[in-house]
Amino acid sequence: MLEENIRLIFGLKVRMHRQEQKLSLSELAKKAEMSVSYINEIEKGKKYPKRNKITSLAAALKVSYDELVSLKISKKLGAISKLLNSNILQELPLDVFGLEPRNLLELMSDAPSKLSAFINTIVEISRNYNLTVENFYFSVLRSYQEIHDNYFEEVEIAAKEFRRKIIDDERPLEIQLRQYLTTFCNYRIDEESLSEHEPLDTLRTVIKVEDDGTNVLMINKKLNARRRTFIYAREAAFQVLNLTERSMTYSWMQVKSFDMLFNDYMATYFAGAFLVPEEKLVEDLQDIVHSNSFSNEKMLNLIKKHNTSPETFLHRLTSILPKHFGLSKIFFLRLDHIPGSNRYSLTKELHLDGLHSPHGTVLSEHYCRRWVSLKIFEDLEQARAEGKEDEYICDAQTSRYITSGKEYFCISVARALPLVDETIDTSITIGFLINDNFKEKSKLWQSEKVRMEFVNETCERCPSVDCQVRASDSIVLKKEQQEKERIAALEAILGKPVVS
Repeated sequence: MLEENIRLIFGLKVRMHRQEQKLSLSELAKKAEMSVSYINEIEKGKKYPKRNKITSLAAALKVSYDELVSLKISKKLGAISKLLNSNILQELPLDVFGLEPRNLLELMSDAPSKLSAFINTIVEISRNYNLTVENFYFSVLRSYQEIHDNYFEEVEIAAKEFRRKIIDDERPLEIQLRQYLTTFCNYRIDEESLSEHEPLDTLRTVIKVEDDGTNVLMINKKLNARRRTFIYAREAAFQVLNLTERSMTYSWMQVKSFDMLFNDYMATYFAGAFLVPEEKLVEDLQDIVHSNSFSNEKMLNLIKKHNTSPETFLHRLTSILPKHFGLSKIFFLRLDHIPGSNRYSLTKELHLDGLHSPHGTVLSEHYCRRWVSLKIFEDLEQARAEGKEDEYICDAQTSRYITSGKEYFCISVARALPLVDETIDTSITIGFLINDNFKEKSKLWQSEKVRMEFVNETCERCPSVDCQVRASDSIVLKKEQQEKERIAALEAILGKPVVS
């Protein structure tokens, strides 16, 4: 067991026995002939006392020496024992929230029975839904992005400075970035090795560090120039930002730690900030944000102007619009779809300034087929049938939620997912909550050409009775309605409310 865990267990046992004896810190300090500050540090797991002091503590707490030093934990602290034995406290990125393992354990020790039951419940839920520490890492990263409105000024400055010092706007970015990596960062580019290993054919890159320190960047030769440029910018980020712990594959195959996931995201953020410079984007967005007539063509032209993917561009908007336009209630979604199937996978999401609709669910429910994120796949298949496979498709929609009444202005861009699997289509959507702030700072909601659709979260929860594209019966809604009827009947019998 880690030395830190031994100190934590000892401190928790001292704290538990002190509380059972109804002693204050000062009272225990007096009985054990120690300072209050020293007792406090022991209970927090910062100090482990010498043998003579443990003897004094045991006498003051009316327990045996062996009881205090034993690593066995009482049933009341059983959940704490599970946490320490699983080593999960070292895996979870508590520092992101300004916490240390002992902070969490102190909270648990204040109400051990209730919190033990709570933790056991969380563990059971995670097992039932196959949630892993990796899922937790991604959730923490999303929370971190949301807390900061997905805007990281230090990275923006670093990307701007890198571009100013290294890049000549008259020359192709791809060539300059590749030269930077090979000349200054000890990289060697290998465009053949990945194609020789079929199981790795869907990866964009693999990094291999050779014995002499050379970084071999094995890059998938299927990547077009735009995607190679993004890859090189992302690799430059690891060097510029001095990010050492990282994934050796892109996209991820395994997430071994939160630091690795966080650094990978910061590198991706840097690449976006480098390729779509903040000042230029703010200038370009003025016309779209303040126009009362949204144009699909203008949006696509803007993406092409910045020579980046729809995903990078729309994700970049989640950083720039809250910062420079005051539009903070935004969601970002990416959905994947196999043409001809009736299944859609939400593979990426971000919600700024609150949880918005739609959002992901771990339940096996069917997303509303009226979402523009899903309807745009039909347009994509039509374009493919017309031989326009390489073109982006853009669409916009005002979505009004049947149950909540909330409205969102949604912009979606779709195309066949390149490289990974040509039979998979992907749509990227950014949505804005239409509230007073949105109406004050943007005129997009006035766009007459943008249709309005009544939507809901999932088919299973939708009350619509005339939906022509429903993928499932409203079974969850019906169960909720049945429960309400049962409660109403029970209240009628009892003559009083049974639910506050």
